[in-house]
Amino acid sequence: MYIIAGLGNPERKYDGTRHNIGFSAITAIADEYDISLNVKKHKALCGMGYIEGQKVLIAQPLTYMNLSGESIRELVDYYKINPEEELIIIYDDINLDTGRLRIREKGSAGGHNGIKSIIAHLGTQTFKRVRIGVGEKPAGRDLVDYVLGRFDREEEPVIRGALADTVEVCKIIVADDIRTAMNKFN
Repeated sequence: MYIIAGLGNPERKYDGTRHNIGFSAITAIADEYDISLNVKKHKALCGMGYIEGQKVLIAQPLTYMNLSGESIRELVDYYKINPEEELIIIYDDINLDTGRLRIREKGSAGGHNGIKSIIAHLGTQTFKRVRIGVGEKPAGRDLVDYVLGRFDREEEPVIRGALADTVEVCKIIVADDIRTAMNKFN
């Protein structure tokens, strides 16, 4: 079984912001595979279903971004998965152009506090990641205001495309392997 978690912040005021692109990706996966996000447990909003015949749990941690590791640790422990093999984390990246994807099997947090929390709670940097580019912060703009801001109208079709690609990436990882997804999308 895979756990696919998208990072974000739980309050409605954060819906559709750059920092919540992970939540948006989980919603896109839920829509594509008819998975209901209807259970609150392990500090997350969860749904169980299947992607290409493989059982998956999709999750949106409700702990706020900087504490995402608390929820991920609980999910990993409860479902007894190997995070190095069966965990996919989807999150925003300001170092990638808007809509660009980067898939990795492991790595550092790269300054992302949600990933720092997950690494600290899991005790490993080895887990699958799908980073979705939200664009670089414009000069003179506050980083927090930027990532908690919404996409511009002209960015919206690019983001919709990136979310569709993220659904495809997760399907490929679950049905085949991460290297196939990396070769196609990196």
